[in-house]
Amino acid sequence: MSGTLYLCATPIGNLGDISSRCLEALSSVALIAAEDTRRTIQLLNHFEISCPLTSYHEHNKREKGTYILSMLKDGMDVALVSDAGTPAISDPGEDLVRLCAENGVTVTSIPGPVAAVNALIVSALPAKRFAFEGFLSVNKRHRYEHLNSVKNDTHTLIFYEAPHKLKTTLNDMRDCFGGERRIALARELTKIHEEIIRCTLDEAIKIYEEKPPRGEYVIVVSGAEKVSENDWENITITEHVERYIEEGMDAKEAIRQTAKDRNIPKRDVYREYHKIGGERYE
Repeated sequence: MSGTLYLCATPIGNLGDISSRCLEALSSVALIAAEDTRRTIQLLNHFEISCPLTSYHEHNKREKGTYILSMLKDGMDVALVSDAGTPAISDPGEDLVRLCAENGVTVTSIPGPVAAVNALIVSALPAKRFAFEGFLSVNKRHRYEHLNSVKNDTHTLIFYEAPHKLKTTLNDMRDCFGGERRIALARELTKIHEEIIRCTLDEAIKIYEEKPPRGEYVIVVSGAEKVSENDWENITITEHVERYIEEGMDAKEAIRQTAKDRNIPKRDVYREYHKIGGERYE
């Protein structure tokens, strides 16, 4: 019988947020796989937990994944932790979960802090529907492609960002979303110096022109306003189609609905969307 992989959520700041189940699991497993063993050893030392550690991160996930899987298949339990918060969200833990699932190994989660959710609920932005977008690429073209792909999304958007890239990201967001889009910037969540800044993108850029960003950030961005019938003239046919696709329609259905909205032939929408004779035609 194989062992169990425990996905252990650890504090994102305040050590008091760790659960008794998490402490029990970390104390009883045969191995703890950690994104950064230096940070995890500090946590274990604080709670006087002694357990073998191994690193598991983006650059060694293939070979370490195989090693961890072999231990699990031999009947040993393993705990997976990230630097902070819940593993497998915007980190290589998702690959280990997939590997275990493909090999019939039991995976269970021990819930706890998630920076994205904590930032969302204090953002004062709509929380009924949201989309987690994680970290943006360091490649400028890929970053713009990502932002442009969600600029018309009506869900609240959540991003992670490092302090040294925050100014660039805010400027890129303004380019894609517009300066009046409302955002919340959360840093030092659950810590003594927790800070939540609620403002527009234009205002955020001004704030960080005067003070340097510090700490890891969660950026919560309000969704795009839903386009009403009177607004069709303000967006292109392609943007019109893409909004319906983002809402869950397939391309064929989105083209049909766009043609109906605009009272124009469906073939005209099809030709414009697929750019027949142009760059988008496949």
